[in-house]
Amino acid sequence: MIDTAHLVPAIIAFAAGTYALRAGGVFLRHRVSVTDEAEQVLDRAVVTLLTAVLLTAALFTTTELAGAARPTGVVAGGLAALARAPLVVVVVVAATTTGVLRLMGID
Repeated sequence: MIDTAHLVPAIIAFAAGTYALRAGGVFLRHRVSVTDEAEQVLDRAVVTLLTAVLLTAALFTTTELAGAARPTGVVAGGLAALARAPLVVVVVVAATTTGVLRLMGID
């Protein structure tokens, strides 16, 4: 069971930190100059971090590898995103694919 006494403050702290980072970027953009090379490195770092989070969430449960349904749903959603489908459609495609595969007995 999840201990909400610790979870809620953690969510609030995470939200405040995220907001502070975003606001800092807006307010400091004109005060801090970054070279084009540094911006390219930061862009690559963001893509790398998001890819790592995506792969971790798609391929693993808490302690073991996920079944075939979850990664297949992620791939289906990714293909919908590459086809420039709206976010709602991407989520529905991924969830439907995963759900249908699990109904078929493929975990």
